[in-house]
Amino acid sequence: MRVLVTGAAGFVGGAVTDTLAAAGHQVTALVRSGRSCPPFAPGVEVVAADLVDFHELELARLDRGFDAVCHLAALTRVRESRYDPLRYFAVNVTGTANLLRLLERGTKAAGTAPVVVLGSTCAVYGTPEIQPIPESTPPAPTHPYGASKLAAEQLVVHQAATGGIGAVVLRSFNVAGAAGRHADNDQSRIIPAALAVATGRCESFGVNGDGAVIREYVHVADMAEAYLAALDAVRPGHSRIFNVGTGLGVSVIDVLDAVERVTGRAVRRVHRPPAAEPPVLVADSRRIRAELGWQGSRSTIDRIVADAWDAATSRASTTATSR
Repeated sequence: MRVLVTGAAGFVGGAVTDTLAAAGHQVTALVRSGRSCPPFAPGVEVVAADLVDFHELELARLDRGFDAVCHLAALTRVRESRYDPLRYFAVNVTGTANLLRLLERGTKAAGTAPVVVLGSTCAVYGTPEIQPIPESTPPAPTHPYGASKLAAEQLVVHQAATGGIGAVVLRSFNVAGAAGRHADNDQSRIIPAALAVATGRCESFGVNGDGAVIREYVHVADMAEAYLAALDAVRPGHSRIFNVGTGLGVSVIDVLDAVERVTGRAVRRVHRPPAAEPPVLVADSRRIRAELGWQGSRSTIDRIVADAWDAATSRASTTATSR
């Protein structure tokens, strides 16, 4: 299949790009203009454009006609979204509308209605009482990030209803770990932050309250395989929504213990006042297992941490060697 991956320069987008290429697909990787591009698998075409700039997207020929699109380009930080909701809606919603408009043009020219696999988030659920969370849970996002992703979901589902695309929404929980050359370096997230303490680059890890809040983590390689499986999940005119998770939650303290266990190094902890956050967020992922055969076999906390640690130490070794 001819597959476009947006947000390909990101942590998950890079892993998805290489996974699709390894499966034999002809992949075009869209990266934001001016952003550095990670190395991709041989044969991947790289084009640069910003989703909010329609003219740039035209110049990148996104209307050429694709069989499928994995749409991962988005802004994703919850706290940041509270301070800049306009930017989050511009990128996550208007950017998605721009993409769909060019795909529609490509369909008219090439006669191919693509499957659009949208990367979404558990944040659309807000703070539901039912755990684990099934896809039937009414969305109730509590911040601009979640609200903008829900709006993007609704946009692709409504576009699918016209017959112009097929739509698959993948609601991920916490994607982590590393896959090949693609590792998570964002220290606003728990595992990179904890590893930074283990390596001595940071002095301590701040724990809100007693660190008992429960979250679940999905290995980035398993997440990439969910995108691969989703390419054949629907026909044009149809849409499906899937949670992607393990159903197995771990606490913040569990994650820090796993980092110490895997690395053999202490993670100094500084306890802060409790934060206003959901005590538990865990996915009910039975639908994706039953319908797409997705398993998530790598998504144990020790495997996730071990792969992230291997990537971090390899990167540090390469940096030291190059000096």
